[in-house]
Amino acid sequence: MKNFSNSAERGCVLASQCPSRQILQHLTNRWGVLVMIVLMKGTKRFSEIRKEIEGVSERMLTQTLQQLEQDGMLNRKSYNTVPPHVEYSLTDYGKEAGSRLVDLVDWLEENLAGILRSQEK
Repeated sequence: MKNFSNSAERGCVLASQCPSRQILQHLTNRWGVLVMIVLMKGTKRFSEIRKEIEGVSERMLTQTLQQLEQDGMLNRKSYNTVPPHVEYSLTDYGKEAGSRLVDLVDWLEENLAGILRSQEK
């Protein structure tokens, strides 16, 4: 297990005022994980992301994209066209975080049957 103690070079997610908590929340909330997984496949437009993530509202997707952009996880590129054309892609930080989220989701999907059996007990 990693040491989550505070140092000058890293955050301390266990400390109540550490900014890493908010970033972690953005990455791991219901929609953040799914957006990151979609963008791991490459650059996407808003409508493409929304189409891939069943059940996400326009409002929630917009909010999630804004939070991840503010956290430095994704780039938003706007083209001056009619109608407006906006593309989203992961930054280097986003790609690194996304690869770790993909590993977690892969683990979950591989173990889903056993986890569901545990829930039934």
